[in-house]
Amino acid sequence: QVNKFGNALKSVGVEAQDRVGIRLVNSPQAIVAIFAIEKIGAIPVPTSPLWSGEEVAFVANDAEMKFFVVNAPLMEGATKAKPDFKHGTKIIVIGGNADQVKAAGDLVYEEMLEKGSPNLDATMLKANDVGIMLYTSGTTGMPKGCIHFARPAIIEAQIVNKYVYKMKPGDTLGGAAPVSFAAGFGTFTLLPFEGGAAISLIPKFTPAEMMELIGKHKITVLTGLPTAYRGLMKYPDFKKYDTSSIRMYTSGGDALGAETLEGWTKLTGLPIWEGLGGTEMLHLVTSNTMNPAPVPNSIGKPIPGVQVRVIDAEGKDCKPGEVGSMILKGASGSLYWKPYENDNKLLKSQKKGVVNGWNQMGDAVYANEDGNIFFVSREDDMIKSSGYRIGPAEVEDAIAKHPAVADVGVVGVPDPDKGQITKAVLVLKPGFEAGDKLYDEIKEFLKEHVAIYKLPRVFEVLDALPRTPTGKLLRRKLR
Repeated sequence: QVNKFGNALKSVGVEAQDRVGIRLVNSPQAIVAIFAIEKIGAIPVPTSPLWSGEEVAFVANDAEMKFFVVNAPLMEGATKAKPDFKHGTKIIVIGGNADQVKAAGDLVYEEMLEKGSPNLDATMLKANDVGIMLYTSGTTGMPKGCIHFARPAIIEAQIVNKYVYKMKPGDTLGGAAPVSFAAGFGTFTLLPFEGGAAISLIPKFTPAEMMELIGKHKITVLTGLPTAYRGLMKYPDFKKYDTSSIRMYTSGGDALGAETLEGWTKLTGLPIWEGLGGTEMLHLVTSNTMNPAPVPNSIGKPIPGVQVRVIDAEGKDCKPGEVGSMILKGASGSLYWKPYENDNKLLKSQKKGVVNGWNQMGDAVYANEDGNIFFVSREDDMIKSSGYRIGPAEVEDAIAKHPAVADVGVVGVPDPDKGQITKAVLVLKPGFEAGDKLYDEIKEFLKEHVAIYKLPRVFEVLDALPRTPTGKLLRRKLR
């Protein structure tokens, strides 16, 4: 199918280094499309199925897409964006009514596949040809296109698989991370195939579906967001399923927390190996697999091939335990799509993103004496109160241990005297009532876990916390 679709793309004019977008849920067709695009030397541009028509049009125009491969159920956003396409982008529809698709002027994937030849020689790329183009999630504005050259992408896949996942023939990697984003794209289209493993893609996470596929596909390595693991821990039928095939659990994308690590280890007998990566770096840069056992609350140590420093405001290396900014060098790095040809804001992001060869991650962290790195906060999320710098993740982890709390987000809000004060936004478990009595109980509970100056001064209760499609907390919506 990869060869047939690759030939079909070539027959309609796709050439090496052309950009081809995909708007697909996790599915076999998504993998076929990505591999076909790559095999003919073109550049896959995954886009989120949850983006609005405006965001789709922006990315299609920014990337100058030649074609856009879309699932029929996701056509609404593409249809709304279509009148605003500026570069003649044509849409290829998977699973739609053929007559309706053609009447709209679009191409039918199944017909293209049927006509495509099953024989296709791979187009060789140069080391510095663009291999992959990923867009950020757009949490602070329109998405930014991050490009990764062919050689660094291959090196990153080899390093991460060799030292972290260690997948080989016979392994099956499972999870629900969208291939539309860096974590899912790298995890499901690069790592397993580099090691000769199979994949089990979950279109949308539910505890029941994930547990069903673990047994059905004999998943050996499971990857998930912390929220997914917490959901599985609460799933009443968890113990009814056979998980004996699994040898490894991994997580990233948000703070796992010591409580989740401990609870999962007790539940399954295996730990969760946490790490840190990013769209600009393609995949992981640190991992707890660099330790004999996971260090609670740590994102681990740099993986081989990655250099990490923690620096202060003057650019000097921080002492162990001192919070600073994480900067790093790795196989790939922060390189945006045509920053000089786009708006001035993107050019500023590019110049700010790499300084003297070091990628500026925008993460506030500290390292201990053993070299393990501890994530404190995104630098923009640090709470600055009366001269103190408070990392919200630490306070969240402590609040999450309270028996009344199902979920929590912590942010800083303006205060005329202190600059900022700490605000905790809670989702309560059934049977608990919001109010000053509960808030006072939580503050008393927290005094055993965090310094007094870190205690929340303001509380709010919601039915659910706002999160991105990949599960990251949207703190800006809590302020």
